[in-house]
Amino acid sequence: MPKNSLSHDKLNVLGGPLEPCSLDPLTGFYRDGSCKVTPENKGMHAICIYATQEFLDYSKRTGNDLSTPMPQFGFVGVKAGESWCLSGVRFAQSIKDGNAPQIFIHSTHEAILQLVDLETLKSLAIDLD
Repeated sequence: MPKNSLSHDKLNVLGGPLEPCSLDPLTGFYRDGSCKVTPENKGMHAICIYATQEFLDYSKRTGNDLSTPMPQFGFVGVKAGESWCLSGVRFAQSIKDGNAPQIFIHSTHEAILQLVDLETLKSLAIDLD
């Protein structure tokens, strides 16, 4: 499929097709495995992170508990070693705090470029070709 025929909500920060982030656990604003961003996704859950225990602990300390299951919302909790679509604001804050996680850049939506520059994203990427 030619690049210009891709839907804008399905491009990664490198301009290519947005790859899935995680199907287990099922992530994304729409819980479809993708970090796509649409107008309904006000939190801009655009960053596909690689969750480490250190990052999960940091995130919990700063008010974004990703690791505690919340069955009432169908949320099983994120475990170290899993990937997850993180809010753009939370990600930008983690950079500022010196606690940014590594990311899967091919699964990170281009909308994050409104908050974080491409060079910073590349420096955190673990799947950069």
